[in-house]
Order: sequence, then structure tokens, then C-alpha cells
Amino acid sequence: MKLVIIFMILALMLISQQLFAEEFIVSPMNHASFVMQIGGSVFFVDPVQDAKSYSVYSPPEFILLTHIHQDHFKKEVVDELKSSQTIIIGPKEVIDVLGYGQVLNNHESKTFDSITIFAIPMYNLTKKRLRFHPKGKGNGYLIQTDENRVYISGDTEDIPEMRALKRIDYAFICMNLPYTMSVQQAASAVLEFQPRVVYPYHYRGKDMTSDLYEFKDLLKGSDIEVRLFNWYK
Repeated sequence: MKLVIIFMILALMLISQQLFAEEFIVSPMNHASFVMQIGGSVFFVDPVQDAKSYSVYSPPEFILLTHIHQDHFKKEVVDELKSSQTIIIGPKEVIDVLGYGQVLNNHESKTFDSITIFAIPMYNLTKKRLRFHPKGKGNGYLIQTDENRVYISGDTEDIPEMRALKRIDYAFICMNLPYTMSVQQAASAVLEFQPRVVYPYHYRGKDMTSDLYEFKDLLKGSDIEVRLFNWYK
């Protein structure tokens, strides 16, 4: 009996260690903003809400900024949320406005202990949308830890750099017209790079909200898990 109890305790300890190592928690804030915990590291992505709304979360180790548009970047919010220990990363245009932080250009990466952050291009392809997000101005991000690879699309269409991604565990995919891409474009790209889990976000456009259930239907038959949150509370 004692051996059985010891075995059960060891098994529970192993399971809890695995759960902690793979811990991935997402808290939507609004539209393109969210809080993400990977293991023990807290990320604030494109924070634009009142800084008080972040008070329930641990201070961020990282703030990731994708581009200069006001639904992704507000200097006064970042000023209030950052601490002396916060690592702030963004494209040059954003960092120039902030006056602090680390520039990460498309295709560049930075490593912080066990976390590597890659800047993935984000831009429009369709002729009528080119003015919204020119190539080289903004970043999507790939975050790699010992356990997970997380992709954040930023504002983009289904660009070749997205379609070429490999071994993605969690992907945040935008889909709002006319600024980024359609539901069909998003689904086509996701089916090509095959993330394990996908979170549709940034899905409300100028005149409409993208049909997330159509997106989910387009992924039926794949092994991709679609997790739907209410980003517009």
C-alpha cells in the first residue's frame, strides 16, 4: 500500500511539473490587446486600454508592440504600465515615438534567458489595402520558449512569411476588413502552417465583425483547435 501511495504522489508531482512547464494563459483585453503568460513570464501585447484595467495582472516582463496605429499603441499607456525591469520591444517607428525600448526589425531576433523573440513581417498584399500596413513598418512576433512557439500576427494579410511558419503551438490570427484579411484568407493560411491551437483576434473591422464560426468551419477536418474568446466585451 505504501508503495502505491508513493507511486501516486510521484505521478502527481510529475504531472504538476509538466503542467507548470507548459503553462500558457491568455487574457483578452480588447480587439488586438491581450495579456499572455508563458511559464513564469508575463507579456502585455499592444496595450491600449486604461492602465488600471491591467492592475489585476502581474507586472509585465515584456511589452510587445506591433505597430504605430492607435488601436495597437498608446504611449501614455505604455509609460504607465512599464517598470524599470520591463523589456519593451517594437519596430523602429514605435520605439522612436516612445523614446525608449528595444528596436526589433523584421527578420531580427533577441534572446532573453530561455525566451527568444523573432520579428515576423506584417503587411498587406491586396492592392486596395497596401496603404494600411506597408511592408517593413510593423512586426508580427514569434515567441519561442523551451516548451512552446507562439505566433502573433499583428495586422497583416496571409503573407508568405506567415504561411512558411513551422511547429507553432499557439497562433493569434487577425481577420478584419478592409484593414487586414478576410476569414477565408486567414483560414487558408492557418491550414497551411498548421498551428496546434489558433485564437482569432482583431476581428472587428470598419463596417462588420468577421464570422468566427465560418472560420472555425473552414478548419473542420484538420487537427487545429480553434479557441474563441469575446474580445469586445
